[in-house]
Amino acid sequence: MAGEKHLDDRTPDLDPEERAVFREAVADVAPLSTDRAVPERPAPPPVAAQREREAEQARLDLATGAADPEPAETGEEVFWCREGLQRRVRRRLRTGQVPVEGAIDLHGLRVEEARESLGAFLHQSLARGRRCVRVVHGKGLRSPGGEGVLRGKVQKWLARREEVLAFASCTAVDGGTGAVYVLLKK
Repeated sequence: MAGEKHLDDRTPDLDPEERAVFREAVADVAPLSTDRAVPERPAPPPVAAQREREAEQARLDLATGAADPEPAETGEEVFWCREGLQRRVRRRLRTGQVPVEGAIDLHGLRVEEARESLGAFLHQSLARGRRCVRVVHGKGLRSPGGEGVLRGKVQKWLARREEVLAFASCTAVDGGTGAVYVLLKK
């Protein structure tokens, strides 16, 4: 056949006796019509490995109680985050599952003192590589009119700071609606 390479062309250093033995051994062999192998059975469908890992994690969470429903919201809870923050990270922050690496208590401070203290604390936390901190602003129950001043101010200050990715009301054990978890940029 034209364009087909023969053994003679590929192995010029093979002696005539070896060449004859080889030709005799392959005399009954028919050449393949294609150089591609055809599998006997079709390949199995692809497996979504990430989906399987998430399903396994969900089963584990259900078994250990980690997937228990969040407590009922009272309407006082706050949550804010920058666009693009992963849903899983938001959920972990809101449920208090992100380890808190530092805290500041602003109780009893005047507005300007609280703003300066908060700014210095966030700057320090970033310098130390902290990822999540708690800011206690109080509920304002002892304030005139029962309305806390610092609570709203802290939320506004945090939302304006570039290093803050998100904040959410703390769980009851960490201060409830009188404090917020703050997620900082890495």
